[in-house]
Amino acid sequence: MDCIVILDFGSQYSQLIARRVREAKVYCELFPHDAPANKIVALNPRAIILSGGPNSVYDIGAPTLPDYVLALGVPVLGICYGMQLLARVLGGHVAGSATREYGRARLTRTAPSRLLGLGELPSAFNVWASHGDKVEALPPGFSATAQTADCPIAAMENPAHGIYALQFHPEVNHTEHGTVLLQSFLRVAGVKASWTADSMVEAAVAKIREQVGDGHVIAGVSGGVDSAVAAALVHRAIGDQLTCIYVDNGMMRAGESETVVQTFRDNLGAHLVAVNAAEDFIEALSGVTDPEQKRKIIGERFIRTFENAISTNKNAGFLCQGTIYPDVIESRGPERQSAAKIKSHHNVGGLPADMKFKLVEPLRFLFKDEVRAVGTELGLPDSLVWRQPFPGPGLAVRCLGAITWERLATLRAADKIVTDELGAAGLLRGAGATSQAFAVLLPVRSVGVMGDGRTYHETCAIRAVTTDDFMTADWAKLPYDLLARISSRIVNEVSGINRVVYDITSKPPATIEWE
Repeated sequence: MDCIVILDFGSQYSQLIARRVREAKVYCELFPHDAPANKIVALNPRAIILSGGPNSVYDIGAPTLPDYVLALGVPVLGICYGMQLLARVLGGHVAGSATREYGRARLTRTAPSRLLGLGELPSAFNVWASHGDKVEALPPGFSATAQTADCPIAAMENPAHGIYALQFHPEVNHTEHGTVLLQSFLRVAGVKASWTADSMVEAAVAKIREQVGDGHVIAGVSGGVDSAVAAALVHRAIGDQLTCIYVDNGMMRAGESETVVQTFRDNLGAHLVAVNAAEDFIEALSGVTDPEQKRKIIGERFIRTFENAISTNKNAGFLCQGTIYPDVIESRGPERQSAAKIKSHHNVGGLPADMKFKLVEPLRFLFKDEVRAVGTELGLPDSLVWRQPFPGPGLAVRCLGAITWERLATLRAADKIVTDELGAAGLLRGAGATSQAFAVLLPVRSVGVMGDGRTYHETCAIRAVTTDDFMTADWAKLPYDLLARISSRIVNEVSGINRVVYDITSKPPATIEWE
């Protein structure tokens, strides 16, 4: 199978490059820029893409271009910082720009281009830029092929050596024809499109068998699509060597535990152990309000619960988790140390250092749409594959402030109203549906009036978003009458809430979850 290597220089968009390449049915792997050369060379990549990054190439200690990139003799595409790095290494000149270019810019092709000329791209279109430096002088043998108002060299190439570079981000949705542009590079590189759902399953199963051998695996399942698909892959690979464990941490949605147990027993065919650990989790979270501390406590308690649940099985040396790539990105996992940490996901940054298990994470580098495609390929029911995401820590990260039994009950009741009303309106799945929607209980009290009397209760926020990849998201434009109905039901049916607000913040700058 043809492979593309993407070198990550710290851009928050690096994972989107991988997503766009995968959408073109081309297999790719994302590595930190300083990954050992032998790991990259061993893949025999057909091409290399250099990501953007926060540094200036002339900064002391800034990431440099690994020697093998040019030595391999394969086509190379540099994006933003990657372009500046190529220019500097190959004899051009990079300097700070008098006008920082951030946001939408109009790109105009200024010369014949093998890259920009493919795919019937127009001679001018809008792109998304994010840079304070620019290439002032081209390296020998290169030609400038496009410009913007503030960047005279917005694209450059040397087709004879297969090197292309862009001073904007084709991987983000804001760049018109960005997907076509990346596909043009793949065509120039002569890469075959063979990365499909069945090939994903085949590759994952082979990797699991190689890693696990005749060992035993436990899978932490939450009822969400990620943990279900991960467990199904492991079950496909090793069969009865897998035991699934569902932990009720006391912070699940209404009816969640019963639904999860029934769904897994009916559809997965693997041995399932259900553990009620609500008392342990909520006691451990008593008085904790910091979201990072919450996630780490929850991550640690999950591991201890798994260890206790399989204490009689000494062969269970592996833990399967439904970690997906956005979790790794936001947690700044070990393979993403050059990027900023947004928050610690309980299954990435919240794991205890003395954990006894070796991790099996077959979805670690897959995006949500790929996970669902794999789930369908494995024969899982649509009701499971298309469930809206639910965070591993459960309602703990939607119950802001201190966790108590009473506040969790309040949030659970409000969340059920949101889900029920969106479901009745046909907005949980299908065309125009929300990608993720839920209630958040805020530790903010306000004065209200009920029955001619004064109230002083907490606030409930409604969060609903639409997204393709969960790395960026827009707030859902829900009908006013639906919002009014949700608000009315919550304040009338749920004790302890007298005010409902609607979150209209996109991601970024916000994250989808509040914690």
